[in-house]
Amino acid sequence: MKTFIQTFNARFGADMAGPVVAFIAVMVIFGLAADNFLSMATFGSVAFQLPELGLLTLAMLLPLLTGGINLSITFAANLSGLAAAWVLQSHGGVDASAGVFALACVAALVTGGAAGALTGVAIAYTRAHPILVTLSMMIFLRGLGEFLTRGGDVSGFPDYVAPIGHGSLFGLPIPLLIFIVCVAVWHVLLTRSKLGFGLLMIGSNMEAADYSGLNTRKIVVLVYTLSGIMCAIAGIIMLARFNSVRVGHGESYLLITVLAAFLGGINPFGGFGRVLPVFVALIVLQLLSSGLNLMGANQHLATALWGVLMIVVMAARTIVSKFRIFTGKKV
Repeated sequence: MKTFIQTFNARFGADMAGPVVAFIAVMVIFGLAADNFLSMATFGSVAFQLPELGLLTLAMLLPLLTGGINLSITFAANLSGLAAAWVLQSHGGVDASAGVFALACVAALVTGGAAGALTGVAIAYTRAHPILVTLSMMIFLRGLGEFLTRGGDVSGFPDYVAPIGHGSLFGLPIPLLIFIVCVAVWHVLLTRSKLGFGLLMIGSNMEAADYSGLNTRKIVVLVYTLSGIMCAIAGIIMLARFNSVRVGHGESYLLITVLAAFLGGINPFGGFGRVLPVFVALIVLQLLSSGLNLMGANQHLATALWGVLMIVVMAARTIVSKFRIFTGKKV
């Protein structure tokens, strides 16, 4: 058994063990408990629902790796969607051309990037705690969005936008393909770029990163700017899927993104983590949600289970960490 664990860790990484075990457990438990769980309908539903949560989790991932957090991701996504919707509504609405939609996407990316950059500048140059800064940004973006929309929805977009939210290409959902591309980009960024190395250094020890010559302020600003851009991509997907934009879309995803990151082996204090285990963790959470729905569980019960699962994950990681320190060996 020990040899198997060592071989698995050497090939896939120790942080992949938790998500894989959780995946197997979910598949076995719900496969036995729900007759139609192991079906193409379930996996198809997961494939369409995964990208929104997945993109927002990627937006949360980089700040977490620096030892920070971004509590404004859902409202940055919605405000980016509002920027895209405003461009479309101002240039024909349902009759807007493909060129206008491209301009709308640019507007969304600029809006998300700007929100992230402002957050990053505030954190980098004031050294205020990321929780306080991003909480303030969350309140600001929510209030701005509600002011611009009067608390209502913005809807009425061209028909060609809808497939981006729930269309298919080569038998795979288009949102899922976009998400997979973003996962690949984040993986390369963290493993093959100076920025990836720098943000992990900052998460491990900010002072040591400063003394080593890294421009920590620049890295922090870039991290939150990229987080905002990923929020904008999520906002575009939500716009296309719901054919409307509202300030509260996806608000419930916030804490689930943190849960997915921790389940995927991200160190809550920063400095360590990979994208691929988080990707598996996202699949596990979506399968868990689908399994509960098939069993007729109340949505409020499902929400409570997210909180319980987060506590269990954090407790398990603490126990494993203390065991490693006590034994002086790697499990």
